[in-house]
Amino acid sequence: MAPIAIFAKSRACFRLKNFKSISTFVHLHQEAELAEPHGAAPPLPPNPATGSPRYNENWRSPLPASSAGDGALIPVGLGVFQHTYGSPMQTLSQSLDAESLMNQFASWTTTQRWEDVKQLFEFWTRSLDKNGKLNKPDVNLYNQYLRANLMIGATSGELLHLLTQMEDFLIVPNTASYNIVLKAMRRDGETIAAGKLIERMLEIGKEHKESLPDHESYDQVIFVHISRGQIDAALKYIDLTLKSGCMLSLNAFVDCVRHCVNNSRLDTAVSIIERCKKNDQNKSLCLPWRLCNHMADVAMESDNSELTFYALEFMAKWIAQGENAGPPVFFSANEGLVISALGTAGRTYNSGLVDGSWAVLKRSLRQKKAPSPEAYLAKIYAHANLGNLPKAFSTLHEFEKAHGHSNHEIGQDLFSPFYSLNPLVVACTKNGFTTLDSVYYQLENLSRGDPPYKSVAALNCVIVGCANIWDVERAYQTFNAIDTTFGLIPDVHSYNGLICAFGKLGKSDEAVKVFEHFVGIGLKPDLTTYSLLVDAHLVKRDPRAALSVIDEMAIAGYEPSKEMLKKIRRRCVREMDYDSDQKVGSLARDFKIRMGRENRRDILFNLEYSADYA
Repeated sequence: MAPIAIFAKSRACFRLKNFKSISTFVHLHQEAELAEPHGAAPPLPPNPATGSPRYNENWRSPLPASSAGDGALIPVGLGVFQHTYGSPMQTLSQSLDAESLMNQFASWTTTQRWEDVKQLFEFWTRSLDKNGKLNKPDVNLYNQYLRANLMIGATSGELLHLLTQMEDFLIVPNTASYNIVLKAMRRDGETIAAGKLIERMLEIGKEHKESLPDHESYDQVIFVHISRGQIDAALKYIDLTLKSGCMLSLNAFVDCVRHCVNNSRLDTAVSIIERCKKNDQNKSLCLPWRLCNHMADVAMESDNSELTFYALEFMAKWIAQGENAGPPVFFSANEGLVISALGTAGRTYNSGLVDGSWAVLKRSLRQKKAPSPEAYLAKIYAHANLGNLPKAFSTLHEFEKAHGHSNHEIGQDLFSPFYSLNPLVVACTKNGFTTLDSVYYQLENLSRGDPPYKSVAALNCVIVGCANIWDVERAYQTFNAIDTTFGLIPDVHSYNGLICAFGKLGKSDEAVKVFEHFVGIGLKPDLTTYSLLVDAHLVKRDPRAALSVIDEMAIAGYEPSKEMLKKIRRRCVREMDYDSDQKVGSLARDFKIRMGRENRRDILFNLEYSADYA
């Protein structure tokens, strides 16, 4: 209070010379005179700031007291000395036009200064341009603002609110504006909202073509539905994408197929691939190499030949692209996978999968080596199941050229009509002797061709086929034709086929004579030979003779199988030959074979039928 008292006592020091006051009388009471009423005044011109939501927050509105920094030179609360200082961002916003602002946004986008982009845009829309009017952004500037909010972490609801505010600036949102909101919906997993926004885009796009959804819009909706496991809804938007002429992105295509494969929706995966292949813009889509292998494995486990074919087709594209690249990258399909695919083709009767699988295998081997015997046998199996005997025998011919000179014992197993070539034997007997005769005459004609094709393995299939239909005469004639007509030498499988034909008709003596004959000429019998002789004696109900064959078999170095001993034991029980039954048990102990019990068979065998149950 001391300074104030000093100013009061020194009041006279501030008076000027010759100073005169206006009046020295007491204040007089005065009243204002009312003006006379006039007519209605003309209206004001339209507001130049119409269309800007920032009009009420323009430069005339004082900033709050808090805008002055704590380090201001003049304290905020000094009445008439109060002054407002704008932030550097506000100062920058007043010096930029729309083009300069866009350039500034581009610079900040590279450094990810999204908060600065958001603040500058908000200050800029409150500032005046050089004409004294509030700045009005265009759709591209506003999209930068939306993108900044998205990157900061704004929710889809907040972005939708900002999207509706574009109408205040008289801006029509374009596709990019909606895509930013769709990205937020994808991030938040809002499937229903994303679907409704796409419908809104389609509705607005009838008047404003720039608002129609593009491939990115559909991708976002597809992704959000896949992430929620709603594959059927995703299929709907895939159809919309293809019908609208947009290209389905590779990521969306891969994610859809992967989701279907992982969730055992294999038919749906086939449907997606087929729809994309029908569209010219999406024919080039290709799945990753690892996904192709995984998809093929899953498809083959379920015997889905169509999906297996598409998996191999994508693998073939990768192989071709790798070979044409510089430097080349060599992709190779696993041979075991191709063999499984051939097996699937045979079980599902898909000829296209057979040809496709073999083409992928040949392309993978690059003529550096021949396919494995298992691959040839799988192809023979597939063609035989399809009933395509010409291709089956043609594959057998290639098989013989590639692996016909293998190790003797291995070669015998590879070309056995009882095991490896049995599918071809079954195919030859599909229509009985008619098919067998047709195959024989075709082989006879091929033997006279140029170059001639003569194959003991093919003729052995015919012999065993005749044995399977109990036609010993045709089997014997075909056996003789190996030497007389084709000029070849019968092998052990030829004699085994003849033994099989005699044995099935109960002609065990003739079967034994065939055995003695080829042993006498120096051929070594195999395990199949002894098994067929045992069967021939069992058909004749002679378990003792079958046991004598087991003894010869053991001397030759072969061990009887569990199934072989079980068949002999059953015949011993039915013929009540207990001595032979005991010998079977002794053989089982010698060869350490656990026979087990046959309670079910014994129950059926010991059933007593009577009229008591009638």
